[in-house]
Amino acid sequence: MNSIPAPTIEYGTLAPLLVVFGAAVIGVLVEAFAPRYLRKSIHVPLTLLSLFGAFALVLVQVLRGQVSTVASAMGAVAVDGPALFIWGVILVLSFVCVLLINDEGHFVASAAAVPGSADEEEAEAEGSGGHTEVYPLVMFAVGGMLLFPASHDLLIMFVALEVMSLPLYLLCGLARRRRLLSQEASMKYFLLGAFSSAFFLYGTAMIYGFAGTVSLPGINQALAANAQLDPLLMLGFSLLGVGLLFKIGAAPFHAWKPDVYQGAPTPITALMASGTLVAAIGAVLRVFWVGLGNLDWNWRPVIWGVAALTMIVGSILAITQTEIKRMLAYSSIAHAGFLLVGVMATFGTAEQNAVSLKAILFYLAVYGITTVGAFAVVTLVRDPGGEAGHLSRWAGLGKRAPMLAGVFAFFLLAFAGIPLTSGFFGKYAVFAAALNSGTQPGDSMGGWMAGLVVVGVVASAIAAFFYVRVIVLMFFSEPAADGPAIAVPSAGTVAVIAVSLLVTVGVGLYPESVLGIANDAARSLFIR
Repeated sequence: MNSIPAPTIEYGTLAPLLVVFGAAVIGVLVEAFAPRYLRKSIHVPLTLLSLFGAFALVLVQVLRGQVSTVASAMGAVAVDGPALFIWGVILVLSFVCVLLINDEGHFVASAAAVPGSADEEEAEAEGSGGHTEVYPLVMFAVGGMLLFPASHDLLIMFVALEVMSLPLYLLCGLARRRRLLSQEASMKYFLLGAFSSAFFLYGTAMIYGFAGTVSLPGINQALAANAQLDPLLMLGFSLLGVGLLFKIGAAPFHAWKPDVYQGAPTPITALMASGTLVAAIGAVLRVFWVGLGNLDWNWRPVIWGVAALTMIVGSILAITQTEIKRMLAYSSIAHAGFLLVGVMATFGTAEQNAVSLKAILFYLAVYGITTVGAFAVVTLVRDPGGEAGHLSRWAGLGKRAPMLAGVFAFFLLAFAGIPLTSGFFGKYAVFAAALNSGTQPGDSMGGWMAGLVVVGVVASAIAAFFYVRVIVLMFFSEPAADGPAIAVPSAGTVAVIAVSLLVTVGVGLYPESVLGIANDAARSLFIR
């Protein structure tokens, strides 16, 4: 009788991932056994220390040159240079988002109570400080974000997608203010996310029917061996693409983003707008470049159209928004389009591919930290009913709180890609990589790449309009007599805004530091 061989797990390589998931499990046990009054005092240091520890483990692997050259966990997880870079970015973004989550007043005291009911009032009166299970939920979501872009086969990627998404569905419905709006956002996100997950899983089944494997290198080998396009493959590729593009909020799969961003608690919105986008773009690169690399001529025209549409839709519809979080949501959609320009550029020589990947990684890092800083500012501008979301309430903010308005204006200029900000170098790197990738001999997409860059530049100009509009509103309008109050920031919020500002300014002045790290990471990708 043949024995079943024991699986080999590279615990050292997977240590950052295991630390995050381990902290999440411990957090669940804290919720089950610790008294309520002690839970938050346990959760906060546990969450922050585990995120810091996981980041330190990532640094140890990088500094010791221990970047693996083979997939870990029986070929299921690819901890290569890009994965480690993305892990580091996600862990930093998650750490600063937890500092925002730790502030009082963002989360409801009892999610099960009907909004406005006596039960909810009673829970508020108890002063329980909101839901402490937020912390383990966040840790599970972060663990899913780490596993998603490092998955080396489609089934592990689906598991990571669900581990990342399910906690976020719950967290979106826990806002303390505007409860019905928050619950509506949670329900929309859950329903649409469930559909996208079903598309992803069904697409995985179709591709397995074609290739006989769900391993990304195995799929690539099957494509190389079979030059004839199979209808099963094309159907699976299309369904898989829908699931992935939904997660990054690319048009025409973007409709969930504005409603969810507006209704979710703002710290959770910051986590989704930064960490989730970073993880999803990493997964897109992993699937389209590693798994479907031999389908370049088929998926590149599709991504070209999606990227152009996403940039245009995000930029134009942002102009019509009168709510600050919805405007930032459409801004996020436009930035997803800019990142897809970089994904389009990952087809050429090895040197060109490394340049394109470097640009994408750099963009993810600088955009993520600026986004968290912008949402941190949003949490401080408040009306009696909660955050002052309507743009008219921000009129004259530069005269009421000039320092806060100045910081927010700088973040908006970074989103617009104004020189001397990190956003400028992010867009420049992506557009330059796209133009460079079109110079490969025999590549008929070269002209199309130049056209896509033109679309990106036009979309950036349109986007600059609504960013500048907010700046003009803050500094050149008279404040209303009953204008919003500026909340006294906690030490955590001050730290988040300060770090985001320093990174945005520092990378804008000295981009070489982050570009060098991204370049080293880009040259150690598991390809085929």
